[in-house]
Amino acid sequence: MQRQPEALKIAVIGAGIGGLCAAIRLALAGQEVTVIEAQATPGGKMRCLPSAAGPIDAGPTVLTLRSVFDHLFRAAGERLEDHLTLIAQPILARHWWLDGSRLDLFADREASAAAIAAFSGQKSEAEFIRFHRLTDQLYHAFDAPMMQAAQPNLGAIGLNSLKSPAIWPVVLRNRSLARQLEHSFSDPRLRQLFGRYATYVGGLPQTAPAVLSLIWQAEARGVWAVQGGMGMLARALADLAARLGVQIRYGLAAQKILRQAGRVTGVALSDTRSFVCDAVVFNGDPAALLAGLLGNGAQQALRPAAAHPRSLSAWVWSFAATPSAVDLIHHNVFFCSDPQQEFGPLAEGQMPQEATLYVCAQDRSAQPPSGPERFEIIMNAPAKSTLSPQEVSQCRAKTFPQLARFGLTFDQAPPDQALMTPQGFATLFPGSQGALYGRSPQGALASFQRPRARSKLTGLYLAGGGAHPGAGVPMAALSGKHAAEAILNDLTSVLTSQPMAMPGGISTGSRPMGRAR
Repeated sequence: MQRQPEALKIAVIGAGIGGLCAAIRLALAGQEVTVIEAQATPGGKMRCLPSAAGPIDAGPTVLTLRSVFDHLFRAAGERLEDHLTLIAQPILARHWWLDGSRLDLFADREASAAAIAAFSGQKSEAEFIRFHRLTDQLYHAFDAPMMQAAQPNLGAIGLNSLKSPAIWPVVLRNRSLARQLEHSFSDPRLRQLFGRYATYVGGLPQTAPAVLSLIWQAEARGVWAVQGGMGMLARALADLAARLGVQIRYGLAAQKILRQAGRVTGVALSDTRSFVCDAVVFNGDPAALLAGLLGNGAQQALRPAAAHPRSLSAWVWSFAATPSAVDLIHHNVFFCSDPQQEFGPLAEGQMPQEATLYVCAQDRSAQPPSGPERFEIIMNAPAKSTLSPQEVSQCRAKTFPQLARFGLTFDQAPPDQALMTPQGFATLFPGSQGALYGRSPQGALASFQRPRARSKLTGLYLAGGGAHPGAGVPMAALSGKHAAEAILNDLTSVLTSQPMAMPGGISTGSRPMGRAR
């Protein structure tokens, strides 16, 4: 895309989902956008690792609310399905318990209700139908004024809630998710199942707010597998950005966000040069800004509550192997015998005594292969920046013997190098302390503490799972939309000076930036 005379020059720090979506929308508006990415590939936490069986997902594995990405590609005059093969999953997830019971949940509500009736009886079926109705009302009450809005609108949430009296106890009584599920289900296995949704955004069911039960509705609206792995989604977004004229500079890290007279003027880079720009979108953990890793100006741009307390982390195994004859699907959850054995230690910053394990059988989204398959296994972890000497062996001992109790074994054990630890995440994402979801969702108002797109430093904007509306692939994409819209609303002055250009789009000098009054 040819840069227009009045275009703003915008730097996006980080080629994660939020940063790429912001870059795409800014480019569509005619702005000149450069993405600065320290890694060699796009995606941020949407990582892939090589294996003999092909690229293995080592980050997010679940694609929900695909309409967010359909709308983005449509805005660019393209179709998502022309660039990705998305495979709808009729079975959302398969759930396993040590007593031998198993439950599939489906994209079809009636099929889920029937499965729960066969699993736990008609009382549980009726409880599920009420739960589904309740969470559907919660979803509609919060979607437009919270998830879709750049600024959470408490008034609109209140008005929406008035229309649905059934959700008043959830919204007004400051219930935890665990407490709400005690009201919703008599079968402890179903409470354990739906309590997992707190961990999807880095929290614990005993401290996360009950409103997070609406995450069920995001899954109930459909789950898709991406052929080739989730990294293909990041690549498709990066390719779309490039077709729109966005420059993506891989292997180049941002060292400092530069400012002058109280506003952003550029980014100091790891190659000792400076990139002059009118605005910066920071697609990283807000905790990195608060830690001063990008300079004093950025450090003062947020309140500490924007990133603290920290969310959970994870131990993540990514490897290829041939499994035993267990009836796996794409998404599988193997529950521990007692949730307290998992969440009690996690609340104390310790490894679970007994772990619940999520297993993504990446090659089970369609017909499973005959040879080695790709697996990602996730165990919840506290956020940590230091690695104890025994931690890898302890994690192994809590992962593979536990799966063997369900009958799931592998023809070869993965090497230690196949494990990503919280400390590894802390190194890969500086300032994060290993937390994968930014701020913890604990407490009734946690969602309102996340930073918005605008920071207190003029010209610095935020995108990514650590910013509003929160963690998860579609939420990160929406954060990029909010950041782009904030920039386009705020920065309205015509550029009055053009600095001297250096090779590769790196510039020196300064440029004024206007803010809408």
